[in-house]
Amino acid sequence: MASHLDLFKLLLPLSLLLLLSSSLTDAEGLKVGFYSNSCPKAEAIVYKEMKRVMKLAPSLAGPLLRMHFHDCFVNGCDGSVLLNGTTRSPAERDAIPNISLRGFGTIDGIKEKLEKACPGIVSCADILALVARDAVVLTNGPYWEVPTGRRDGRRSVALEALRNLPPPFFNFSQILNGFFVPKGLNAKDVIVLSGGHTIGTSHCSSFNDRIYNFTGKGDSDPSLDKFYLQKLKDKCKPKDATTLVEMDPGSFKTFDASYYKNVLKRRVLFTSDQSLLEYSEAKAYLQRQINGSPLEFFNDFGVSMVKMGNIEVLTGSKGEIRKKCAVVNY
Repeated sequence: MASHLDLFKLLLPLSLLLLLSSSLTDAEGLKVGFYSNSCPKAEAIVYKEMKRVMKLAPSLAGPLLRMHFHDCFVNGCDGSVLLNGTTRSPAERDAIPNISLRGFGTIDGIKEKLEKACPGIVSCADILALVARDAVVLTNGPYWEVPTGRRDGRRSVALEALRNLPPPFFNFSQILNGFFVPKGLNAKDVIVLSGGHTIGTSHCSSFNDRIYNFTGKGDSDPSLDKFYLQKLKDKCKPKDATTLVEMDPGSFKTFDASYYKNVLKRRVLFTSDQSLLEYSEAKAYLQRQINGSPLEFFNDFGVSMVKMGNIEVLTGSKGEIRKKCAVVNY
C-alpha cells in the first residue's frame, strides 16, 4: 500500500519534482538521498516519529517549521539553535526571538531513534530540515524532496540570533534587504515563506504594541481590520506575555493558502505580514491565492524551503555529527 508520502509525490507536477531534484538540490554539496547507503531508513524513521508526534500534539507543526527557519538564518542551517547555553554563555535558543520556540524534545527523540539505527550518521541539522518538511506534509501541505548532507556546527551565540532573525514589527523592505538578500534569498522567497504562518500560533507579546501602542501614543495600527482588532484585544490584554493566538484564524492547524486571504482582509498578527500589501509583486501573488487551488503556493513553498535549507551549510569535513543535538561532541 502506498504511504502518505508516496501519494504526495504522485500528486506533485513533474516539473516541480525535476526542479527540486536538479541544481538546487546539489547546492553547497547537499543532495537528495544523501543517506541512501549509510542510513537508508533515515527519512522513514523521521516521518514515522513525526506522524506519532503530530497525532499527540498537532500544535507543534508550526513551531517545528519555525525552528528550521530560525536555525538557518543564524550562521546557516547547522543545528546551532538546538545547542544548550549556559548562564555565562547563552546560546541561540536563549535569545528573545527563540524563547518561545517549542519542540526541542521532539528533535531529541528523533535523534535518539536515528542513533539507535545508524550511530553517528544523521546530523541534527538534517533532522531539522526533514522535520520541517514532514510537519508541513502532516498538516495537509506540500511534499518536497529535502537535500541532505548537512553537518552540525559547534558554536551557538544568543546575540547572533538577535541580530539575524527578522522581528515581527519590521516591514517588507526591512526584512527583504536586511535579512533575506544577505542570505541569498529574494522578494519572492519573503512572500512565499511568509505563507508558513498558515500554521501555528504566536504569543500576544509578539504583536501587543500593534494593538495597544503602535506609535508610542497608546494607539492601534490603523491597517488592522477593526473587527479583528477588537478580537485581538479581547484575547490579549496589555503586557500579556502568555496567551497564544492563531496566526491563521480558523485554519491554524492546516497548511493552506488562507493566510494570504487574511492578509488581504487585514486580519494578520504581525506588521511583517501586513506589509506584504506594500509590495506590488506580493499583492499580485496574494490576489492569485484567493481563487482556485493552492498549487502555485505549494510548488513555490517547496522551492523556497530548499533554497533556505542551503544557507551557509557545513558539509564534507566541516563541523561534526552530534551524538546529542543539545550538546557538542567532546
